[in-house]
Amino acid sequence: MEKQKNTVGRRKEAITRVFLSKGNGSITVNDKDYKTYFPLVYLQNQVERPLKAIEAIDKFDVKINASGGGVKGQAEAAMLGIARALVEVNAEFRPVLKGAGLLKRDPRSVERKKFGHKKARRSYQFSKR
Repeated sequence: MEKQKNTVGRRKEAITRVFLSKGNGSITVNDKDYKTYFPLVYLQNQVERPLKAIEAIDKFDVKINASGGGVKGQAEAAMLGIARALVEVNAEFRPVLKGAGLLKRDPRSVERKKFGHKKARRSYQFSKR
């Protein structure tokens, strides 16, 4: 691999651009260390999951530009982006990542609000009198 690979990960309203290159295992999100950007441990684990699945946590440097959505959506979008980039680097990683369910884009998003309702499904309180 002569240069960096870049991919896109999406989840809900969050979009991340992931730049993967050979290195020593540093992960930065919006020019901050991922452990400061994602303070919750389970979100840090989400970002690390693709690298842990192929046992290459200290072989690649990852630079992520995240925008939109919330912190959880961004973490999961980063997870998808890293997994896609790893497949671009080496196609042999594909069965392992696919088996772990890391190459699937989560299609769930917020349901739209309907008229005559308080939220998407919640109605206003019914009053008989």
